Amino acid sequence: MQKTHLAYSVVGLVVLGAASFYLSENAQASAAEQFKIDTLSHLSPYIPAQCYTKPVSTNGQVNNSCFACHTDSKRPNFLNDSDVQLSYSFPGEAAKNPWLNMFKDRTTEVGRITDDEILAYVRESNYFTLEGKLALADHLEKNQSKYDSNNNGQWDGYVPDSYFNYDHQGFDKTPEGDYTGWRTYAYYPLPGGFMPTNGSTDDVSIRLAPAFRNNEQGQFDLTVYTVNLAIVEALIKEQDIQIEPVDEAHLGVDLDKNGELTTANLVRYEWAPRDGKFMSYVGQAKQQLAEKKVHLAAKLFPEGTEFLHSVRYLDLDENDDVAMSARMKELRYAKKQFWMNYYQLEELVEKEIKERYDFPDRTKLLRGSAEEGLTVAQGWTYQGFIEDKRGALRPQTFEEQASCVGCHSGMGVLMDSNVSFYRKLPTESFQKGWYHWQQKSFAGTPDRIRETDGQPEYSYYLMNNPTGDEFRANHEVKAKFFDQEGKPKPAAFARLQQDISYLLLPSKSRALELNKAYKVIVDEQSYIHGKAPIVKPLDDVMHKQVEVDQETGITQTLNAF
Repeated sequence: MQKTHLAYSVVGLVVLGAASFYLSENAQASAAEQFKIDTLSHLSPYIPAQCYTKPVSTNGQVNNSCFACHTDSKRPNFLNDSDVQLSYSFPGEAAKNPWLNMFKDRTTEVGRITDDEILAYVRESNYFTLEGKLALADHLEKNQSKYDSNNNGQWDGYVPDSYFNYDHQGFDKTPEGDYTGWRTYAYYPLPGGFMPTNGSTDDVSIRLAPAFRNNEQGQFDLTVYTVNLAIVEALIKEQDIQIEPVDEAHLGVDLDKNGELTTANLVRYEWAPRDGKFMSYVGQAKQQLAEKKVHLAAKLFPEGTEFLHSVRYLDLDENDDVAMSARMKELRYAKKQFWMNYYQLEELVEKEIKERYDFPDRTKLLRGSAEEGLTVAQGWTYQGFIEDKRGALRPQTFEEQASCVGCHSGMGVLMDSNVSFYRKLPTESFQKGWYHWQQKSFAGTPDRIRETDGQPEYSYYLMNNPTGDEFRANHEVKAKFFDQEGKPKPAAFARLQQDISYLLLPSKSRALELNKAYKVIVDEQSYIHGKAPIVKPLDDVMHKQVEVDQETGITQTLNAF
């Protein structure tokens, strides 16, 4: 059966009656009510603004930014959705573009904010208090009743517990020196909106469940945890992973698959159960694997895996180079709640195909709540925090979180609902790729090589989407890499192959303008109408209305891999 028209129906989201949580424009709830009763202002918040872009410019040039997300997938993500590049395969209710912020002119509001004002703002932390405490955790504790949507007298969502205090191996520690379990990693940002040149810096940390951090006696063991993280990396990337030398006899696992329990300096990827080839975790997780309390498979994370993702403004360092800000725009959290095997994941897609065929106009609503997060059928729960009007972080509403689960459950590029870990820098990188951008910047990082054709990834993206963003609004990037006739500048592309920061980081003036544009959205609290920091309206670039299955103008699909 052909797998088509799936990205916008979002595989894994639960189908509910369309009127269940919908409020018309004339019956909008207050901010508090929106959090409490999980309302939606429109029926398709899971379809991002980027998907309403016109790929064909007025001069007839085709700009394909779609392929970075919608592509032929890798098993066990059976959502092969490259066909979405060709048409707007929306349900009928989503034909009208709800992202109204994309059509607003922010020139006047942006002009009122000075450079000094915006720099002072982004350099103030909204995650830590002046005493170094976790401000958001404190806020949740003091305001439980405000966010207690299930009325059980407590906050049931994620409580921030990372100190963003990383050692030379990328492990996060408390002020007292204890390990929090979080470990940060460097990765290649997904081409498009996640590149800092388009408005935000970000970082990601991973944390495995306690059993993966403990030895067989149930005690925290840094070696055990480090090895288990390497095993997970080997499984997700399906490749060997270099590690510091470890005693296999002590761990009881032949990590390098040489047939002996000696000293290993790599985790050998060799997983093919039908051929009798298996891998194992170490420590307490090894015991739980044998007891089938946790599971292991290629391109799947074990149960209990968590991710923490901060999205930040663009700051300037002492050299006026763009750097990560102290202030967070958002803090995003994900946890894998349960396991689904390959068969179950494929069956999920097949059911979605039938659903899309039988009910083409049925939109998807979401399972969960603003308090506990939104859960997708692949087993993951997602939750987010965002700036309030004062700039302090607050829990996102039900609708605000919907944009997270839309992308994390319905795209061909996903690896077990995640993007960044598969794109983690290789082990030959600084600190084996386990580091935070504040420990080392993008500078000097070579372009990533595509698997299908060996081409440099960011260069390939630019050749097919010259502005480097989904809205064709990054004229700075286009001028940097292409001449006035639209021809590539060889010197610029040669530099990019050796140093991705040449593309990823914007100029000082652009960075400040993007910060100001987003600050206007914060002041309005208008996130549900679009969060992209757009200054000029995109009337010529975005559709305000499409016909269902209308052709995009792209005639040849591309592969993200």
